[in-house]
Amino acid sequence: MYFQLTKENREGLVIPLFEMVVYPGSQTKFLADRNTGEIMLKEMEDNSSAYAVGLTLKKGAKLPDLSEDSLYKTGNLLEIKSVQAADEGYVIVAKSVQRIKAASIYQKEGLLYATYRPVPDIDDLDEDFREKLMADVKKTVHEIGDRFQGAGQFTRLVEKMDSIDQIMGFVMPYMPIELEEKQDLLETVSARERYLTFLYVLTNQKENINLQIEVAKKVADKVSKSNREAMLREQLKVIQEELNGADDPVSGEGGYRERIESSTMPDEVKKKAFSELKKLETGGPHNPEGSVIRNYLDLLLDLPWTVQEKKSIDITEARRVLESNHNGLEKVKERIIQHLAVMKLRHEKQGSILLFAGPPGTGKTSLGKSIADALGREYVRVSLGGVRDEAEIRGHRRTYVGALPGRIIQGMRKAGTKNPVFILDEIDKLSASYSGDPASALLEVLDPEQNSSFSDHYLEVPYDLSEVLFIATANSLASIPAPLLDRMEMIEISGYTKNEKLSIARDHILPAILEDHGLDGDKLRIEDDALKAIIDKYTREAGVRGLKKQLARTARFVSEKIVSGKAELPCVVKADMLKDILGKEMIRQEEARKENVPGVVTGLAWTPFGGDILFIEGTFMPGTGKLTLTGQLGDVMKESAHISLSLVRSRLSGTSSSFDFAASDIHVHVPSGATPKDGPSAGVTLFTALTSMITGKAVDPRLAMTGEITLSGAVMPVGGIKEKVLAAHRAGIRKVILPRENERDLEDVPEDVRNELKFVTVETIEEVLKEALGIDMPRTLVSYAGNSYVHA
Repeated sequence: MYFQLTKENREGLVIPLFEMVVYPGSQTKFLADRNTGEIMLKEMEDNSSAYAVGLTLKKGAKLPDLSEDSLYKTGNLLEIKSVQAADEGYVIVAKSVQRIKAASIYQKEGLLYATYRPVPDIDDLDEDFREKLMADVKKTVHEIGDRFQGAGQFTRLVEKMDSIDQIMGFVMPYMPIELEEKQDLLETVSARERYLTFLYVLTNQKENINLQIEVAKKVADKVSKSNREAMLREQLKVIQEELNGADDPVSGEGGYRERIESSTMPDEVKKKAFSELKKLETGGPHNPEGSVIRNYLDLLLDLPWTVQEKKSIDITEARRVLESNHNGLEKVKERIIQHLAVMKLRHEKQGSILLFAGPPGTGKTSLGKSIADALGREYVRVSLGGVRDEAEIRGHRRTYVGALPGRIIQGMRKAGTKNPVFILDEIDKLSASYSGDPASALLEVLDPEQNSSFSDHYLEVPYDLSEVLFIATANSLASIPAPLLDRMEMIEISGYTKNEKLSIARDHILPAILEDHGLDGDKLRIEDDALKAIIDKYTREAGVRGLKKQLARTARFVSEKIVSGKAELPCVVKADMLKDILGKEMIRQEEARKENVPGVVTGLAWTPFGGDILFIEGTFMPGTGKLTLTGQLGDVMKESAHISLSLVRSRLSGTSSSFDFAASDIHVHVPSGATPKDGPSAGVTLFTALTSMITGKAVDPRLAMTGEITLSGAVMPVGGIKEKVLAAHRAGIRKVILPRENERDLEDVPEDVRNELKFVTVETIEEVLKEALGIDMPRTLVSYAGNSYVHA
């Protein structure tokens, strides 16, 4: 393709320059292909001179597939000085005549051609500044050359040059900077800006060389020192072998020095490890501290110091694992999923510490195991029951004989990873002694603001626990100190309903029991009616631990029959067979009575093992107005009885009741007298029992109640509503009276239980009397004046 060339546009053969940028006024040498070399030779023969356009190849461009986009547009017009044949083409020596810019690049007869125009400099330098720049450039080149041996010839050539462009073309090929930066320097048309940029490149390179030399010197000194220490250590080893005929006690089993250097410990921990290793090395074979130091170094090397790999939290998988491993506990599982979602958003930082609180056997520890499975993390469990020594948490100081790290550090060593799921089991059973308070020591462990630098007395260096997912478990919150409880977020796990226990037994416990006893579904089957009978008549618990024991007894019974050849397969266990297998019924379940006499009312109570019903009985006899309370009642419950009696006297004294309080003694008893009982929630029941006794009206035996009362007759809310309602349902109660403010707590009760019970919420004792005894008593204000009561 041919062009009509103007005075400004010219045409020339393009020589691609690979990994090099030529600057105006400089001479260069490069290799060209055979076709280009032959054209240049012929041109020189015909015209005694030849010219070509030198354009630099862009980074990543390849010679066989050149196009217009493969070359920088700004280059140089090259005057060819010589062309010599070589093995792979021709070696061309050329001088840059002027800077040019290609307007277009095209192919013709297999070669590249370009139309171009000159790009002159903008001369914005005065002579004085040019000379000063020239002096600074030569001085910087000399300073760089002085750092290298044999660079004198190079600097002498630079000294003889009379232009900065010449020096630039001579020096820039040796500068270790990117090709793009070299090209940018060529394309700078301002002479002032180009020279200043060149001086900056030289100065920056000088500083880099100085820094590299300084670093190299330090490295060489350090290597020299290390070699010297290694040589001395080897000599010491030989000397000790000659003196003792023993193995090397210096380097230690496995080579402590190499293991410490290759470990992932933080620098301050490595410094401590090398300090201890130096004591071991200099102490000789009979060093009394040798074994102590080795144990300490082994701990430092075994502990995980960095998180090797973080697995992304999969909320869907976590939900699946929790659903498959646990029946019921819907709110608990939802709260765990929310916690894991927050951890995912916070890049797996622990955040709040979880506390699973609930009766034994309700799956608190197994929930922690399921969380570890869902996250794909290691699982570590430490039981704190009975721990009363602070050193169990923080470790012993190494000055003591038999010193050990605390249970937290031991657990991290066992886990082998920096982010395990760490279960602190039975945290409510810690106790203080003269050896310290372990609960106080746990404050640092369970505080997300502090545990990034946990201090163990044995370890002596801070350890980061912030990546650990701590989960604590407890049966009761009463014994947990308030500061420790404040650092944890409680998730309450209450008892299971009958249906939930049945599902857990059928889906989880029974398959595990069969496997443990060498059985399967083809050898032993337990009908649902039998499972329900075991739940009702052989276990009494909020959890399922006792149920598991009874199923194991059943499996052992059947195993013996199968081995003896006395059973036909499959062996099907029915409800009427349980007496022969498990013996007589073990649980006397409190059930609603068929008929109540006046003075007997059914109450609801919370226990650590779930809920229960209790009967409050009242009677009276001739006396002097004395109140007797029996049944191992606590102080709070006794106060409720006195409040109830005061309310009864204040409300009924002005009615038609002929009861003489001053001439009668009242006795209130709560059966199961060997069991201690306390709490304010029996107030409503006590008041109703006394009113029933005085009025002679019986309370429906299918009615149960709970609530705290005040002297003004208000009914106050109480806790443990779910457990109490479940107990009422188990006992055959049909109606439950609750404080009105506890109505919101019914959301926690399973729907199937709510549907089978009727709930009546009350705010005053007048409402209680109306519902329980049918007494329609308007609320009155009573005051005492002289020897008589005044009713408003």
